[in-house]
Amino acid sequence: MEPTTVGLDAFPFHIHWDVLGVIVALAGGYIYSLVRLAPDHAPASEPAFTRRQVASFTLGLVLFWLVRTWPIHDIGEGSLFTFHMIEHLTLALAVPPLLLKGTPWWLMRMLVLPIMSVVKFLTKPLIALVLFNVTLAALHVPAVIELMLDSEPAHLLLHLLLVVTAILMWWPVIGPIPDIPKLPPLYAMGYLFLQSLVPTVPASFLTFADGVVYKAYEDLPRLWGLDVRTDQLIAGLIMKIGGGFFLWAIITYIFFSWAAEEERANRPPEVRVR
Repeated sequence: MEPTTVGLDAFPFHIHWDVLGVIVALAGGYIYSLVRLAPDHAPASEPAFTRRQVASFTLGLVLFWLVRTWPIHDIGEGSLFTFHMIEHLTLALAVPPLLLKGTPWWLMRMLVLPIMSVVKFLTKPLIALVLFNVTLAALHVPAVIELMLDSEPAHLLLHLLLVVTAILMWWPVIGPIPDIPKLPPLYAMGYLFLQSLVPTVPASFLTFADGVVYKAYEDLPRLWGLDVRTDQLIAGLIMKIGGGFFLWAIITYIFFSWAAEEERANRPPEVRVR
């Protein structure tokens, strides 16, 4: 029996209250910290927070909301694995660095201080890289994908686990607190280069698989008539090309920022003629 072809009307709008709860908790805690905790904990020698930090944290929450709710999440759960892949990559590559960049260092330090020794261990580059990629790989095991399709609470918890391990992966690059210095630019570029290579393995598996990898998607309605094999191919390409392009964009940014800093440092001081 051929799967049913459907349009967007097959996915009516509805509120994901669990996701809304996470967003409200994070946004509420962030606002409370900046308003009530900053006067007592932020250093007096610098601003407690900047507009850029607030914008970064807000954008991170917005992206989390967009991919975890209607229509992207619903389509990824009820029709196309491509949308599930978009959801995963956004939660892994875009949301965590935005949240890290958006959190003032004094607030982040206050949050991790009780477990500082654990955080120092988990954010060691090799440890963080392994934890993140093992989690990412595990979330693409067919049995786990089937679990996420069958259980919304499990789906949310596994995605939160992905975000947490992704935060650990991004930590050495961003270095949100002075207690754990970030990697020097050259090492950060090498670290992200290595990260860009790892997902090519499961991505190639999806792209070049002879059959359907995720059997749970075979009987789901097909949005716009996109067959399951083509859907699987597109998802693999998004993981391989889209994820790689994003990481290489960050590598390029680090390189040019580093070059600009070196140029400023080596520039001879201006001589003023009186």
